[in-house]
Amino acid sequence: QVQLVESGGGLVQAGGSLRLSCAASGRTFSNYIMAWFRQAPGKEREFVAAISRSGSSTPYADSVKGRFTISRDNAKNTVYLQMNSLKPEDTAAYYCAASGNWLIFTTQGMYDYWGQGTQVTVSS
Repeated sequence: QVQLVESGGGLVQAGGSLRLSCAASGRTFSNYIMAWFRQAPGKEREFVAAISRSGSSTPYADSVKGRFTISRDNAKNTVYLQMNSLKPEDTAAYYCAASGNWLIFTTQGMYDYWGQGTQVTVSS
């Protein structure tokens, strides 16, 4: 089992920044691909970004490319999502997820463990 706990969400004005953190425990963190998903009210959960075990591969959704940066610190068992130039349409609950697969997937069904989510609200 892997336990994931997100933090860092909050209310921010459009154009502002937030950094989300996801602390993992339970198994060897570096064995897992990590990802961030988000879900806005009334919408499906969608892929935001993922990071390979070593951090060398970081695919992003087109909607956040150039504004968000995913990173990980395997020594601290933590994955981060730096969010800059935030827009009202970024408002959502953000979820951290872990996958034991060898390849990076953007579909939520390929992730084995999930955090409880942290709310990000961007005001216009």
